[in-house]
Amino acid sequence: MIEPLLPAPRLKREDWPGRTPAPSQALRDGILWILRTGARWSELPQVKYPPYKAVHRWFQEWVKDGTFRAVLRALAVDLKERASFDPEEGFVDAFFASAKKGALCVGKTKQGKGTKVIAVADGACLLLTIGAASASPYETKLLKATLDERLVDELPERLIGDKAYDADKLDERLWQERGVKLIASHRRGRKTRTQDGRELRRYRRCRKVERIFAWLQHFRRLVTRYEVKVENFLGFLHLGCILLLLRRF
Repeated sequence: MIEPLLPAPRLKREDWPGRTPAPSQALRDGILWILRTGARWSELPQVKYPPYKAVHRWFQEWVKDGTFRAVLRALAVDLKERASFDPEEGFVDAFFASAKKGALCVGKTKQGKGTKVIAVADGACLLLTIGAASASPYETKLLKATLDERLVDELPERLIGDKAYDADKLDERLWQERGVKLIASHRRGRKTRTQDGRELRRYRRCRKVERIFAWLQHFRRLVTRYEVKVENFLGFLHLGCILLLLRRF
């Protein structure tokens, strides 16, 4: 299912001088090594993998043409068709990835400058959407753009989050535009109670999306952002999610 979505290997032209193109499998293994270790591209072992400039160039091409996202979406759709999707409730949360370089989509917070990774998962720990943005804006302002990049067409009936998603305007917009009911714990000091106490009990299962974050942070390249372009960092996120879906499901 994945193989048709991967770019075809380049072959050396007989009438064109130059080096023989590196095998596609070796290029993918080199990208996975960078994802797992979090090392610099120049530290890629030359004995085991192709030259790091070639691996980096291919990685940028696959990010640009949407290869990683297409593979991730194909896996998510396949799992959904096999009845692994829970349409009743989904969970939303975010984690902070510190940034060591100045770049786009990097904001300042109390923890320092970095990027915020926001994701939505269903009750079966199936990833529905994931995105990366500046860490400065509130998560309520990033949720709509994250849902627009979802991997499957359907959205859960209820979306459960923590206090960061407690906003009346967000509740109304999600219900009117998408038919999704947002359930979030009340912020401290809120005068008007808008959530039902019985539905707030669903927040206890919000650890399911946090479990996905714990799995993703096993890849050191995702703990700290070194990429100047946010598209490259998002490409590593998609690649890490691909490995999670392949291993778990």
